[in-house]
Amino acid sequence: QVQLVESGGGLVQPGGSLRLSCAASGSIFRINTMAWYRQAPGKQRELVAAITSDGSTNYVDSVKGRFTISRDNAKNTVYLQIDSLKPEDTALYYCAANVRPGAAVYTRDYWGQGTQVTVSS
Repeated sequence: QVQLVESGGGLVQPGGSLRLSCAASGSIFRINTMAWYRQAPGKQRELVAAITSDGSTNYVDSVKGRFTISRDNAKNTVYLQIDSLKPEDTALYYCAANVRPGAAVYTRDYWGQGTQVTVSS
């Protein structure tokens, strides 16, 4: 089995910063794209940022210039550096990864449980 565990969320004032981490563990042959999603109360889950195995990134327009996604392939970990936080960034942030499990010939998506980010003064 593959597990994703997020950390780093919390309560922060507007303009502040956070660094989210998501570590994948278990029987892993290869991790392809890793991504961060978020879901605010009453809203649909949205893709925030994604990074491929070779480091190519993309972001939703609303976070460009403020969020930076990165990964450490040796640690099977993806990060999300969040700067200049705004109240509208308040949401439950989830990581996701497309993984080929060890000894498998398929890939599938795995999700973490989420970490809460609250931006408030």
